[in-house]
Amino acid sequence: MNFNNVQDTASLYAFNNLAKECNFSPTDSGYDFDDCSWFNFYGNPNDMSGDSVPRNGPGSGSASRIPRCAQRPRQMAASPRSPQMAASPRPRMAASPRPNYAFQPLFHERATHEDDTVLTQELWKLARKSGTLNLSNKGLARVPQRLYDINEADADSKAATLEQLCIKEEDAWWNQVPLTNLDLSSNALTKLSPKIENLQSLTVLILHDNALAALPPEIGKLEKLMRLNVSRNKLSDLPRELYSLPELRHLNISYNQFNELNPDISDLHMLEFLDAGHNNIQSLPGGIGFLVRLTALLLPHNHIKDLPPDLVNMRSLQRVDLMQNDLTCLPEDMGLLRKLQFLYIQHNDILELSDFEGNEALTELHASNNYIENIPIRMCENLPHLKVLDLRDNKITELPDELCLLRNLNRLDVSNNSIDTLPVSLSSLAHLISLQVEGNPIKTVRRDIIQCGTTRILKTLQERSLAKTKEEGGTTDGAAGARLSGGQSGAAASDTTANYPDRYKLRHTRTLAVNLEELTDVPDEVFQLAQAEGVHVVDFARNNLRTLPKGLQHMQQLVTELVLAHNLIAQVPQFISQFTRISLLNLSNNLLTDLPKEFGVLNTLRELNIANNRFAFIPSGLYELQGLEILIASDNHIKELNVSGLKCMPRLSTLDLRNNDIDFIPPILGTLTNITHLELVGNPFRQPRHQILMKGTDSIMSYLRDRVPR
Repeated sequence: MNFNNVQDTASLYAFNNLAKECNFSPTDSGYDFDDCSWFNFYGNPNDMSGDSVPRNGPGSGSASRIPRCAQRPRQMAASPRSPQMAASPRPRMAASPRPNYAFQPLFHERATHEDDTVLTQELWKLARKSGTLNLSNKGLARVPQRLYDINEADADSKAATLEQLCIKEEDAWWNQVPLTNLDLSSNALTKLSPKIENLQSLTVLILHDNALAALPPEIGKLEKLMRLNVSRNKLSDLPRELYSLPELRHLNISYNQFNELNPDISDLHMLEFLDAGHNNIQSLPGGIGFLVRLTALLLPHNHIKDLPPDLVNMRSLQRVDLMQNDLTCLPEDMGLLRKLQFLYIQHNDILELSDFEGNEALTELHASNNYIENIPIRMCENLPHLKVLDLRDNKITELPDELCLLRNLNRLDVSNNSIDTLPVSLSSLAHLISLQVEGNPIKTVRRDIIQCGTTRILKTLQERSLAKTKEEGGTTDGAAGARLSGGQSGAAASDTTANYPDRYKLRHTRTLAVNLEELTDVPDEVFQLAQAEGVHVVDFARNNLRTLPKGLQHMQQLVTELVLAHNLIAQVPQFISQFTRISLLNLSNNLLTDLPKEFGVLNTLRELNIANNRFAFIPSGLYELQGLEILIASDNHIKELNVSGLKCMPRLSTLDLRNNDIDFIPPILGTLTNITHLELVGNPFRQPRHQILMKGTDSIMSYLRDRVPR
């Protein structure tokens, strides 16, 4: 028996079976096996020899077949085939050398040529046309060398004739602009080339999330640079030349390894924003007060123990973040920071608060996790615009009655202290919507009442306040309201000036606020007095007004904020359209069903709150408000959405329609890209589902866009 023939027959049989699986026939005319990818990968199917021992004849022993799932490829030299050769055994040939498969590993050190290829011709042309180049998150280990010459005319542009440039005018040199915005963030850069000085036109340079240990001194030659972000690197110092940049306004060096700030930082006279948080800074240089244009000073998560006295010379400061440091006190002259609005000093070692005299603009004070033992009474008198007061996790034992002077307070957090009594004066804070007192040994209010939340606590305190007033035989809030509304009571009848707000407070706070007085009307004289003192904030929340007082017309050229929440107003008069400077209007918690058509002329209105009324639709006049950014219309009876009307409000970014009767959400709503915050929970529609609503605005808008008819 010819074993070679048997083996070859078996080989051909196996090959034919595999050929059927590959959808080709080995007997097809004109088919070249040597060109078959399968053939090149696995080798000659008639070759049944092992990988290392060639078979030269029947005496070579048994051969092992190559399985279909072979790990190592085989490749034989190509040879012509003929019908005669198919019937006879192929002569064995010496094995050809195997190809070297150089697979590129996923993680490897980037070579220079790889980094250079990232800056493609398309990105190059786009940067030359727009002045902006984004190379973020490209895995760069080095900046492409070609980038430093991007402001120079390339070879093609130099060699082209005027006629050629006119044909492709978009590539012509006169349509190219210098590079002004360069983003190299989220790469693996360890250094910058001194050639960075070639990019003289840069105004924005973003380098965050790299591995930079130093910056070249040549960066100081970018005289037009206005914004520099080198956060999340390994920097411990900045080149001295950088502090001479004449136009630098925004500097972010957070999440680095700085132990101190160079005193030369005071030479950045145009600096407006400085973020040096999450470093190891021990102290601030004395000359930092020369940064008189600075509006935001962010130094969280450092080890600062003392603040330099000249810090208060930065009179433009609006936001100061000193969270998570080692401070024990604040500068005595904090009141010199007249424009300060946000102060973050939580997680320090502060023992007492200052009286903040002069910080009238302060709206948020965060001082949790310190060692504060009391709240200064003077502080309550000096912060008329304070909205957030966070004092949790301190050592406070008592809340002063003067907290009621913080009339604009929205949130008060005194949880985890040592307070045993809540003053009844807290019930007079008309705008207080969040009162956190958990973790205190309070004895005057039952625990079950505290667990019911802010509304229940304030109601209990208000009931006690009224009962206490009656027991003492004093004047009730209702009598005070009667006097203000024009009535006379006892000895007060002869002294009418005692019936009106204090002139000094009006002039000092620019605010007319009368809350929780059960007012049904306000005499014109009150508004005339407020007009004379330049008042621009009017607040009559939580009274019994049934319409807007007519005297408000005296202030139509002054009022910027008008708060009439929690009243009994059923109709808004037409003269509301005469308020040419109003930016905020709060009409929530009333009895309104519609708004006048003239409402649409309020071009300065930015925020409108009509929540918790009786609207069955969004008033048509609102769709003409070109400047409206926030519309809160929750807790009404709105049945449908007028998307075409919402399209006419180009600046609308927040739309709150919770708890209404909307049974269908038009998919076209998803095309309104200007809406960044959308609330729809509590409506009877079935789509989008509740799970999608809980994921937020992006998910809702994406869901709706996917269902817009094509």
